Parts: sequence; C-alpha cells; structure tokens
Amino acid sequence: MNPGKLIGFGIIIVVAVLALAQATYVVDPGFRGVLVTLGKVSDEAKPEGFGTKSPFISHLVRVPVRQLSQALPAECYSSDLQQVNVMLRVLYRIPENQVVNIYKNYAGDPFDSLVAPRLQEALKEVTALQSAEQIVRRREEVKNRTLAGAKEKVGGLLVIEDLVIENITLSKELEAAIEAKMVQEQEAAKSRFTQQKTQIEAETAIIRAKGEAEAIRIRGEALRDTPGLIQLQIVEKWDGKAPLVIGGSGSESSGTSFILPLNSLPLPATAAPAARRP
Repeated sequence: MNPGKLIGFGIIIVVAVLALAQATYVVDPGFRGVLVTLGKVSDEAKPEGFGTKSPFISHLVRVPVRQLSQALPAECYSSDLQQVNVMLRVLYRIPENQVVNIYKNYAGDPFDSLVAPRLQEALKEVTALQSAEQIVRRREEVKNRTLAGAKEKVGGLLVIEDLVIENITLSKELEAAIEAKMVQEQEAAKSRFTQQKTQIEAETAIIRAKGEAEAIRIRGEALRDTPGLIQLQIVEKWDGKAPLVIGGSGSESSGTSFILPLNSLPLPATAAPAARRP
C-alpha cells in the first residue's frame, strides 16, 4: 500500500478518536454542567451523568451544587471605634436553578464575587451598633444577625446555609480591660451572694428567736391560767418512785408544796417515826 495512503488513513483514525472523545462528557455527582458552544451558553444546566455534545466547538463547565465551606476573615469596627478582627466559616451552596445565571453574569468564584463582600458588609452593619465588649459577649447574637443580613443581601442567587464565628480578635489592651472588668463583675456577684446568704441566715435566726419567745409566752400564760398543769406534767414525767411531799407553813390550801422522791432524802437507820400530836 502506498505510504501516503497509510499516513492519511492514520490521520483519519486519530481525528475520529479525538472527535469521539470530544463528543461526550460526564458530569460528576454534586455538580451540574454548563455547555458552551462557540461562546453561547446553554439555557439549562446539564444534570449529572453521561451526555453528548458537539466536538471541538463545545466544552462543558462543571459547577458544584453541593454544600461548600469557605473561611472568610473580616475586619470591622465597634460602636466605640475599636478594631475587631473576626474569622468566619461560611457554609453555602449554589441552587440548581441559578447555575447558568451565575456562570453567565458573574465572573470568577461565586463565593468571592457574591458571598464574601455581602457577608462582610452585613457584619460591619451589625458590629457598628455594639461595643467591642458586647461583640465578644454576644457572639451568637452577632452571628444570627449577620447571617440574616447576608441572606437578605445575597437574595436567591446563592443559599447561605450557616455561619460560624471561629474567632474574635481584639487589641491586647482591650482584651486585658475586658478581662479585668469580667473579673470584677464576678467578684461583685460573689459578694452579693455572700451578703444575701448572711441576710437570710440573720432573718432565719430572728424568726426562730421570735418563735421560741412566743412559745415561752404561751407556756407561761398556760401555767398561770391552769395551776394544775404543773402537777399534770409532774405526773406525766414521774418515774414510778414514791414521792415525798414537803409542805410550807400555813393552811394546806394556801401553802406551797414540793413533791420529791423518797430516795432523794435518805433517813438515818436509827431514826424513829415521830409521834403524832393530838
């Protein structure tokens, strides 16, 4: 065979293989494809999987639609004109219905062109209304308000799923001042707790003393109004031993008597019983 024909046949085979390779594409999971033919962008995004296109004149641009994570440093100022550096972690994704629109109308990385500037603007608006100390103390509130503001500014172009404040950095002097103030507040709270505890203990002691005094008063009135109550208490507490009655001078009705156990006053062994006078 003529060598020229062999070379031509080989060239045809190579071109055919290249054309076949250029005529197919594969969109990976989590991506959508934007088909560009001679500079014209397709109206709809290509779904994941295998597809065909015009060889040599078309190429496919793969755009991720799964959730992405991106770090974003932000510099802002508080209401007391203190510089605050914030490190953010942004979770976002590109909606499927916006893939073609973003590719056609926004150059570069969608995060850099759409998310980052709007997020920084929202953060500056939030921090400008609070002092540096409040930004540190209320970081969850700062995060929620910044996230809401960024979502409103981005609109439906992208979906900002969540926002994480990883770190807040202040000047060393300001950090030391805030730390000293927090220590003072903790000590003041501890002092207030001790004072309240002492006050409660004092009030409890007063209430207990008033109760005891009232009980003594009621007991005294009961003894005054009911003389036989003493005898009743003596009987209730009697241990079973025979008592000894010691009477005072005068009549039995007016004299004062004491009841004592017999064994409390031992008698001499030689003592004889006294004779009763007529």
